[in-house]
Amino acid sequence: MTSPRSLVTGATGYVGGRLVPQLLEAGHDVRVLVRDERKARARDWADDVEIAVGDASDAEGVASAMKDVDVLYYLLHSIGTGHDFGETEKKMAETFAAEAKRAGVRRIVYLGGMNPSSEDLSEHLRSREEVGDILLDSGVPTAVLQAGVVIGSGSASFEMLRYLTERLPVMVTPKWVHTKIQPIAIRDVLRYLVGSATLPDDVNRRFDIGGPDVLTYFEMMQRYAAVAGLAKRRVLPVPILSPGLSSHWVGLITPVPASLARPLVESLKNTVVAAETDIKEYVPDPADGLIGFDRAVQLALTKIQNLDVPTRWSSASTAGAPSEGLPTDPDWAGGSLYEDERTREVNASPEHLWAIIEGIGGKNGWYSWALAWWVRGILDRAVGGPGLRRGRRNAKDLRVGDALDFWRVEETDDQSFLRLRAEMKLPGLAWLELEVGSTDGGTTTFHHRALFHPRGLFGHLYWWSIYPFHGIIFGSMQKNIAKAAEALES
Repeated sequence: MTSPRSLVTGATGYVGGRLVPQLLEAGHDVRVLVRDERKARARDWADDVEIAVGDASDAEGVASAMKDVDVLYYLLHSIGTGHDFGETEKKMAETFAAEAKRAGVRRIVYLGGMNPSSEDLSEHLRSREEVGDILLDSGVPTAVLQAGVVIGSGSASFEMLRYLTERLPVMVTPKWVHTKIQPIAIRDVLRYLVGSATLPDDVNRRFDIGGPDVLTYFEMMQRYAAVAGLAKRRVLPVPILSPGLSSHWVGLITPVPASLARPLVESLKNTVVAAETDIKEYVPDPADGLIGFDRAVQLALTKIQNLDVPTRWSSASTAGAPSEGLPTDPDWAGGSLYEDERTREVNASPEHLWAIIEGIGGKNGWYSWALAWWVRGILDRAVGGPGLRRGRRNAKDLRVGDALDFWRVEETDDQSFLRLRAEMKLPGLAWLELEVGSTDGGTTTFHHRALFHPRGLFGHLYWWSIYPFHGIIFGSMQKNIAKAAEALES
């Protein structure tokens, strides 16, 4: 049996970018249709797929991309692009429906939104429903998968939930926080998408897909807070707060663009609970069942909770599990990770610079404002932290796992890189990275990066309250380490 050829549209988007590797793993020959080839080339799977470049509104380009395709994954949307996004989505769907029929495509799979027929739908959900109708009427067997809130790092709906919960210990709540929602983990969404490629030819219909939990938005916030280790969130009901006003408020509180937040918030007025579970007849649940909300959040937070940050200051993140973030996700996705990064050239050999870096802490100190480090150590001990009293195991070398004052060595290798993880009492997670490099001309470089993942509103306030002092503490630390290395040259 020959491998099915699948065309994935929206392949540089949230779902599409995660679907492609799942299809490859399932044995599909994959072609992607993108407007910007550079975005596709940035993906880890770029060398394993055929990349077609074209605009979704251009019938000729769509027809070319559709040649010899068995399964079309239609994952396009225009949400957040303007007030007429519904009309734009309609025209794109009509183009793809016609060209899929003309090309002899065997199956269309479309991911839309749940749309309870008894309610007045938001513009966003109404547009998704209309796109589904167009594809179902195309003459090509179509599966319209209808999902509610998708839980995974990078999902716009999840990122809005993440930021609202983390940044607002007390929230003024409109009516929509009490709407019933059936969230679904991105892993289960992808499983349904892949499984829909092999549906019988006579299946041409909608399927509701959802996880095992039905919750209100406020319940999702509370459960997110519990999983993330935050205090219970408080609410002040304000029923007169309209979805329109709410979206502006969400835009102020979170980095999710207001143009995207508005249709998402407006959709929250609608109950999105699965009316049926017929998809299970064709794509059975895994042996351990669907992923629940709490587990989906845990998976989305895995990289931060496991202290899994990029190994080098200059490295791009690698693609991981579908629930984790990707380097091509929007800048506002993935939660907050603050950085203070500095680079300078050093008139010393890499060996001498590394000798100073490897000797920091303990009796050697931290090469900067000694009083500030001492006070920070005293304060940390006062609240139950280790302070500076632990010193270091050996005055000259460091190993992974070593305690180093109120830090712990998380990674060190090749006499060029050291990452320390803070064990002091903080409203978040913190790392310090020191790296020795060189330019093409042979000059030694010293990279210094501090990272902080805040926990709750206080975590954000903590970062910005100490940020003005970074120039004094970290700037002088880098400068003095460089001077000490240069002194070894003489």
